[in-house]
Amino acid sequence: MTEPGSAWQLERDSDDIVWLTADKPGTSTNVLSSQVLRELDALLDRISSPAPRGVVVISAKKSGFVAGADIKEFTGITGPESGYRLIHAGQQVLERLEALPCPTVAAIQGFALGGGLELALACRYRVAVGDDRLALGFPEVQLGIHPGFGGTVRSVRLIGVRAAMDMMLGGRAVRGENALRLGLVDKLVPESDLRAAARQMILAPPPPHRPSLAERALSWPVVRSLVQRSLVSRVSQKVRREHYPAPYAIIDLWTRYGARGAVAFEAEARSIASLFTTDTARNLIRVFLLQDRLKAIGGKATAPLERVHVIGAGVMGADIAAWSALRGFTVTLQDRELKSIEPALARARELFKKRLRDPAKVEEAAARLTADVEGEGAAQADIVIEAIFESLQAKRELYAILEPRMKPGAILATNTSSIVLESLAEGLMRPERLVGLHFFNPVPQMPLVEVIHSAATDPAALQTATAFTRRMDKLPVPCRSAPGFIVNRVLMPYLHEAMYAAQQGVPITAIDDAAVQFGMPMGPIELADVVGLDVAAHVGEIIAADLGRPSPNLSRLRELVSLGKLGRKSGAGFYLWKDGKPVKPPVAAGEPPPRDLIDRLILVLVNECAACLRERIAEDADLIDAAVIFGTGFAPFRGGPLAYARARGVGAVVERLEELAARHGARFQPDSGWAMVTGGGGERRAEKS
Repeated sequence: MTEPGSAWQLERDSDDIVWLTADKPGTSTNVLSSQVLRELDALLDRISSPAPRGVVVISAKKSGFVAGADIKEFTGITGPESGYRLIHAGQQVLERLEALPCPTVAAIQGFALGGGLELALACRYRVAVGDDRLALGFPEVQLGIHPGFGGTVRSVRLIGVRAAMDMMLGGRAVRGENALRLGLVDKLVPESDLRAAARQMILAPPPPHRPSLAERALSWPVVRSLVQRSLVSRVSQKVRREHYPAPYAIIDLWTRYGARGAVAFEAEARSIASLFTTDTARNLIRVFLLQDRLKAIGGKATAPLERVHVIGAGVMGADIAAWSALRGFTVTLQDRELKSIEPALARARELFKKRLRDPAKVEEAAARLTADVEGEGAAQADIVIEAIFESLQAKRELYAILEPRMKPGAILATNTSSIVLESLAEGLMRPERLVGLHFFNPVPQMPLVEVIHSAATDPAALQTATAFTRRMDKLPVPCRSAPGFIVNRVLMPYLHEAMYAAQQGVPITAIDDAAVQFGMPMGPIELADVVGLDVAAHVGEIIAADLGRPSPNLSRLRELVSLGKLGRKSGAGFYLWKDGKPVKPPVAAGEPPPRDLIDRLILVLVNECAACLRERIAEDADLIDAAVIFGTGFAPFRGGPLAYARARGVGAVVERLEELAARHGARFQPDSGWAMVTGGGGERRAEKS
């Protein structure tokens, strides 16, 4: 028995086996909050003397085992000591579980992530339901930290340094047979056999898993330095230590202590406590909480959502249709000719194979997506998504034919990347049913969807569109209809500034290098190639014209487009592309890039974010930050463009913009929206390049 409201249920059965069932009240997911750990500690007191025959830790949640620590608690950490106290307390509870003088089993179904996996590792054995929901991982690096409840030590001891480092440094989950092969779990069973398998592990305990001698040898002191160099080299190819210190800290811990002794646990706690106080961790935790906020926006649809009709079988339309089918919708895909749709169906099948793996499920998904040249599916669809080329006239002509065929209450959604709804709605019989659903390329990888509304949009239609976005497992950001919405509007000044710099003789590789040095996932020139130079030029012209903004001389870009050099999709643009990667010429020795290049690229983007806030394109600054992070990959460790400005000091940013405007022109003139960007104060800390 346990106290009412407790996150744990305790049962001692007739075989003297204790079942500790995690079931945190009021939530669909178990997390290891401080309170949950204290309750577990109290239960370990109760069962430790006399010790039972064995202990099974299991979850009552359908969603999975345990998701990890309570991330919100991390926001209350004020310094290394408070972080250490939080982590050390959790370590002690799991040490007590590990030290029980009887077999202990973690019975896992679904996910066991972060602290949840650390809880499982503190048990002697792990049995798991071997279905496609199983996911075991350490995602902590995505928060700028590393495992803190003993995970950096126990994972190496259990599966060896190479497999453990793959998990911790990459943050990716291990699944099914791979988890069994590594020794991360001792047995995979059907869901109906989970409790019986855990019981059998207690009644007839096998020898605990150990990595091979060869794997254990990699942790010997004489070998560690060699392995360390390889690990650091691998990590440095992806992230810089000054931007993302956590993966380097993981390597440092293992290199120094070899996952051995109490000192290794103590060092882990001190290391994560230090990481908690870094700007990187604070910003990445902020990004995680922003993501949670976007997930909560979805809510429930006001109308049924089962059938989707997509018009336009180009890259965007094809991927939207395929992803819709993958997420369980019945989808019809329309284009002018069947030969235009067939490549999209083949592309979709490849996506299904990659994501689903089970041949039967691949066939089920493929059966949900059908070609529909005549557009008959529009009449049955709950949501119709237009994804044709970016032409106001073409879209209006399509709507004139399409709208009379749609059923009452259906949503008409456009995937336009720049055209305002007010212009698109002219001539519609039901303009209140028109919304924008701006997906980003590539659809399977990009999490964001801008959900666009105008003053005429029916709130129920907007709610249904937002709910659809969440059903698609995407992150919705509600945006007011305006040229370019948020993401493309702030990207265009960034891309244009790169063009200005190139016209001034700065090598394009140096321009991209400057952006990557700041922390962007790729530079603006490479990004233009990825987006497609034809798309970048066309969308840029629309936004610049609608906003009355000047743009740089785009003759080089137009020349490339006229030659069919459209970027990655054609194999050549500003760069040559081989195997999906740009071949970048080295920067010639000589004149270094301008000292103000990073500020020119970044602050012109940040300034446009202030303009979006002033115009209330989104409800608040956090949503603008979220849109730019999840829609462009803007340096997550900086917390978003407006968060970066606040950290740097709003006054300092405005002053720097004024300097750039005096030197380079009115495009840097600070927007009046900076008065609305709070939290940075009026301090004018100099941070000039």
